[in-house]
Amino acid sequence: MKTLKFFFKTISILLVTLFMISCESEIINSENIEVSDISARSDANIVDVYSIGLNFNLPEEIPSGWTTFRYHNQTPGTHFFTFAKLPEGKTVADWEAEIIPPFQDGMNYIAQGDFEAAFAAFGSLPAWFAGVVYSGGVGFVSGGETAMTTHFAEPGRYVMECYVKNQNGEFHSYKGMLTDVVVTSEETRIKEPKANIEINLSSTSGIEIVSGNIRPGKHTIGVNFVDQSVYSHFLGHDFNLVRIDDPGANLSALEEWMVWSTPGEFESPGPEGFTFLGGVQDMQAGSKAYINTVLKPGNYAFIAEVPDASGKGMLVEFSVPTE
Repeated sequence: MKTLKFFFKTISILLVTLFMISCESEIINSENIEVSDISARSDANIVDVYSIGLNFNLPEEIPSGWTTFRYHNQTPGTHFFTFAKLPEGKTVADWEAEIIPPFQDGMNYIAQGDFEAAFAAFGSLPAWFAGVVYSGGVGFVSGGETAMTTHFAEPGRYVMECYVKNQNGEFHSYKGMLTDVVVTSEETRIKEPKANIEINLSSTSGIEIVSGNIRPGKHTIGVNFVDQSVYSHFLGHDFNLVRIDDPGANLSALEEWMVWSTPGEFESPGPEGFTFLGGVQDMQAGSKAYINTVLKPGNYAFIAEVPDASGKGMLVEFSVPTE
């Protein structure tokens, strides 16, 4: 275990160097809650993203500005997608050829306990990876669920990737679950949404509910990335909403599952007793995203995809009352 911790600390130093809907809440009948549909808004800029297998289907180009990604996960498994701005001249083909193989090889070596080979695999990442800017995307979504996330999209070319693993330890992106999309210079001029629940997310204070009333109904959750940091799994923090379906569900199992670099974890569909309802993937410090969702009475958690989420204050349980 000591060797494993030293390995991740060393690798994280290497990769840190390289890496450097306006919808007001309303009272509704909790027995007949339907997912809120902001498509009814005349000022909404919605991009529908569909997964019917290990793929993402969406337009090749979208306008810049405030954009709502409505992700329809029409598969049995759990998925998400990053929204990472590529350096000038790079495409998804470059990502597939030069970024995914080192991560898959490194993961394979970690599973075998060969940390020296894993270090070499991660060390083969190209220099241009340092120019990638993680800019949002939709958080974890269980099979059959639809999730909506709004954030600002700057012009450029972005890669969208799901790196949840299958039960053979292979990243979904390694099996082809990635694409790129061009955000054009044509701006939608859509206004920034308004949140009725505000969340601050930081490396120092974790997930903090700073305002809002959590109760049954439609909600727009504003997620403020107060800062950003690269953790021992080589990534920054994100934000995810999880419904706890089984009162006996093991939150420790959920926390452990959220770390991709742990062999046997991060494999679809995920730990039993939970349903992933979306969120937002890594964003830069000072960024903000909005999660459009409906909360039914029951038990939930906010969690970030980081090692030891509870120790960092990034696993927060809460309950939605019946009224």
